[in-house]
Amino acid sequence: MAIFKHLFLVLSLVPLVLSYPFSPPTCYSKVLSMARDLTQRAADLKRGHETSYCMAHMPDLYLDVHNACVMHKMRTYISLVEGLRERRCAYTREVMKLGYTLRQLFIFMSEKCHGDLVFTIYDCAVLERYPGY
Repeated sequence: MAIFKHLFLVLSLVPLVLSYPFSPPTCYSKVLSMARDLTQRAADLKRGHETSYCMAHMPDLYLDVHNACVMHKMRTYISLVEGLRERRCAYTREVMKLGYTLRQLFIFMSEKCHGDLVFTIYDCAVLERYPGY
């Protein structure tokens, strides 16, 4: 009877093990997904009902992790989001989360993944022209 219990346990765990992703996310994949998420989140905040009036003067945020100018763009945007403290919508959860996650991405790119990332272009004007995602 104990053999059947162990066999059942093993057979029930095999699909779980096989469905689990084999490789953990790399620095590059983590940075790429965070950048896409932040670009979309910033666009949503500019269109959002609660936040559109105070985010209207903010520049569009487009984060291309292959562009060397992205670090300067993130520093500038972080300071702009932190400067929103005088306005009412700066204290909404969505705006605070945008600033916090943007700061996380900046630290992640500059410290954690410093040697793993390679910037292939250096064109700051591309980041100003929001191509959309």
